[in-house]
Amino acid sequence: MVAEQLAARGIASAAVLAAMQRIPRELFLAPASRDRAYLDGAQPIDCGQTISQPYMVARMTELLELQPDQRVLEIGTGSGYQTAILAALARQVYTIEWHLKLLNQAARWLRDLGLSNVSCRCGDGSLGWPEHAPFDAIMVTAGAPDVPPALRAQLAAGGRLVVPTGPVGDQSLLLVRRAPAGFAQDEVLKCRFVKLLGAAGWQE
Repeated sequence: MVAEQLAARGIASAAVLAAMQRIPRELFLAPASRDRAYLDGAQPIDCGQTISQPYMVARMTELLELQPDQRVLEIGTGSGYQTAILAALARQVYTIEWHLKLLNQAARWLRDLGLSNVSCRCGDGSLGWPEHAPFDAIMVTAGAPDVPPALRAQLAAGGRLVVPTGPVGDQSLLLVRRAPAGFAQDEVLKCRFVKLLGAAGWQE
């Protein structure tokens, strides 16, 4: 997976590739689905959600440019696989999941891997986690109608925010940077994610 799906497709960060090599993707799937863990595509998980394609996980992670001393907020814990990749790269990960069942499963699998630098919360991720802001990086793993204002506000100076936005079925992955003069925003690629539910997301 790392050589053929990631490095061969332009993922250049040695740290990201090492994290993807280290974290066992199959651990975050139901036993009946684990034979598909390393296929080049998203896979279904509970609550109508998905575990993202390995390339998308790597690409979004690389865009955050994480350093070992940084703090990152993840919106959409899902299976916990992306969370584990972030935890392998950052000092502390704060992750929010709408579905309690998914959050409990993910927290158990993260503990099994010995990843103690993750704080979990069940709630509306579109509002962020203001008590722990500002964050050096924010990743949103579900599609929003637009960039949630609360997440912009919780981004530290020089911070990076990666978020899929747009109508369902026609989303764009955006990279937002907070510079001294304000926010800069670039479209990275077209994508398709499950809905971000919440006050600044979709209403079911």
